[in-house]
Amino acid sequence: MTRQDSRPLTLRDVSEASGVSEMTVSRVLRNRGDVSDSTRKKVLEAAKQLGYVPNKIAGALASQRVNLVAVIIPSMSNMVFPEVMTGISRALEGTDLQPVVGITDYLPEKEEKVLYEMLSWRPSGVIIAGLEHSEASRAMLRAAGIPVVEIMDVDGMAIDTKVGISHRLAGEKMAHAIIEAGYKRIGFLGTKMPLDHRARKRFEGFTQVMAKAGIEMADQEFYSGGSALAKGRELTEAMLKRTPDIDFLYYSNDMIGAGGLLYLLEKGVDIPAEIGLAGFNGVELLQGLPRQLATMDACRTEIGSKAAEIIAQRTADPEADLPKKIEMTPVISFGDTLKR
Repeated sequence: MTRQDSRPLTLRDVSEASGVSEMTVSRVLRNRGDVSDSTRKKVLEAAKQLGYVPNKIAGALASQRVNLVAVIIPSMSNMVFPEVMTGISRALEGTDLQPVVGITDYLPEKEEKVLYEMLSWRPSGVIIAGLEHSEASRAMLRAAGIPVVEIMDVDGMAIDTKVGISHRLAGEKMAHAIIEAGYKRIGFLGTKMPLDHRARKRFEGFTQVMAKAGIEMADQEFYSGGSALAKGRELTEAMLKRTPDIDFLYYSNDMIGAGGLLYLLEKGVDIPAEIGLAGFNGVELLQGLPRQLATMDACRTEIGSKAAEIIAQRTADPEADLPKKIEMTPVISFGDTLKR
């Protein structure tokens, strides 16, 4: 059951796919009326496969759209996505569009639910983090008939348009910098990666460069939960007790890296001569640390701005000839924790 056109789906599409009348489809989707279980199942299966989302504002607006941009992101509890939202909000100033935010907690099933609810209000566009989604989410995005911009990542196929950085390249660049600085006993500390696809891609790029240089990871640790200073301290202490000859620690994000830095400073470790450190994201909070943690700018504000600009331009002119991929280049900041 596939569709090639980009027009929004209608009740008729579901009716034809399920083999029942539009009135029956409407009853099932509104959970109204007396419909047999077999018919209900048939309609819901067809709607899911097509990616059909009921229109909660049908008949209320002539345009069948509201001036909202659905922004779907994993979290607002760390420093990363607020900067993305800043970029989106700035780019939409002066337009009639307003962002509305849904949080997925990196869970595919929650992303499906958030996307379903947001699309039911017929927004003018969608900005969604990442390129990896469930088949149901992909079907809904393809069938929405509106601009869709997937952000933060360009390593993969986009449904419509993608704006971000190559996380594999980010991992590769950091590995090259660490190796060139002369470090050889390297440990990695980061989040568990089945659902954090961007962290996984950085790790893959990092380890591939290491392997080509003949360097094996001395130790690695993966954790679940928020990216916190306390977690960074805890993981750093545990790894150095387990593998005391490590001379470099690469953290998957700046917050746990900052926790590791504070722990090592308390212990009187000579940084970066004895142990070097690096994180990822270029979080502004790092400016207040006693030492500047080496990191890499993920271009978050610029990514948000560019994504919102694309939505605004395509809303104003659906035929606008705009690029389908915008890749930004992450830049290493050596700070005080990575030898040059």
